[in-house]
Amino acid sequence: MKTLLFLAKGFETMEFSVFVDVLGWARHDYGYDVQVETCGFKKEVMSTFNIPVVVDRTIDEINVDEYDALAIPGGFEEFGFYEEAYDEKFLDLIRKFDAKGKIIASICVAALPLGKSGVLKNRKATTYHLKEGYRQKQLAEFLVNVVNEPIVVDKNIITSYCPETASGVAFKLLELLTSKEQMEVVKKAMGFS
Repeated sequence: MKTLLFLAKGFETMEFSVFVDVLGWARHDYGYDVQVETCGFKKEVMSTFNIPVVVDRTIDEINVDEYDALAIPGGFEEFGFYEEAYDEKFLDLIRKFDAKGKIIASICVAALPLGKSGVLKNRKATTYHLKEGYRQKQLAEFLVNVVNEPIVVDKNIITSYCPETASGVAFKLLELLTSKEQMEVVKKAMGFS
């Protein structure tokens, strides 16, 4: 199983690292077949708070058929997140993953490019819920049935409503890639009850 971890400019490092760590523990400590490949528009992606990350591949090198899942951390508008998250190339990549029924796991405002791509139309999802719910209102404008819950799963798509949910999304992704039992083994080993 291989997950494409997509980093748009201005992504949050905490929301990125949970996918690396949860799937890394599963792979390294338990031998689960859950590989992770990072991707961005450029080889070096600048995160929120200006931490640079070098990715494995650029978006132009991606063949959707090589992956079982797409993982997307959210980010800050002030650090340019939507410049790349709303880019048509990325929206098309999202559509391709969804058209093939592959898992898409997003944290916080990473649900917004999913909404903009059209894959969440008439489906349940959530996004950042604080500050008067303005991001949830934005998501609803894409004809999404917004649910104010920490983590929402609708068929193949996982969305969540703030950075606090990051580990929960990563564990849900691991569960969908493996099994509930295998996910629980890793969760317990990492100290999550």
